[in-house]
Amino acid sequence: MSTTSTTTVKTENSIGQVQFLTITALFIALTYVFTAFVNVRLPITANGGLIHLGNVPLFICAILFGKKSGALAGGIGMGLFDLLSGWTAWAPFTFIIVAIMGYVVGAITEKHHGLGFDALAIAAACVIKVVGYYIAESIIYGNWIAPVTSIPGNLVQIGVAAVVVLIVIEPLRKAANKIIFK
Repeated sequence: MSTTSTTTVKTENSIGQVQFLTITALFIALTYVFTAFVNVRLPITANGGLIHLGNVPLFICAILFGKKSGALAGGIGMGLFDLLSGWTAWAPFTFIIVAIMGYVVGAITEKHHGLGFDALAIAAACVIKVVGYYIAESIIYGNWIAPVTSIPGNLVQIGVAAVVVLIVIEPLRKAANKIIFK
């Protein structure tokens, strides 16, 4: 099987263990940095809120390197942000929700390549994020109505990430095929 084709299945099994660990660690760090330093706090929602670009490296990682790397990059990267930035109560929820997002994006795009499947995978991640954080916020605040105010911010966050990722993913996929999956 050729590893330079854009339709080659690229998973953690097709790269070495050291490469897998290195790439995953890099994307954990990128996810943390893009969440921590490229964000806007929302003053309009009842319980605060945050729009960040941490989903960009998460989605890129999951699309290019598969479900395992995507789950680890998202869960650990954003969970670490919550632990280190005053959102500590959210950390366990974030770890689970975002790890599932990364896993699903990677699972969809490992077997199906192309812009349409990438968009479908990100849309699935959006549903997971909205539902997951709605449930998490309901549990944390003990209120099933107030979390509705967080939904627009989550939609904007994923929408912005989707636009960025869908613009850059094909050139990145080609570069990864030439450099990493050679």
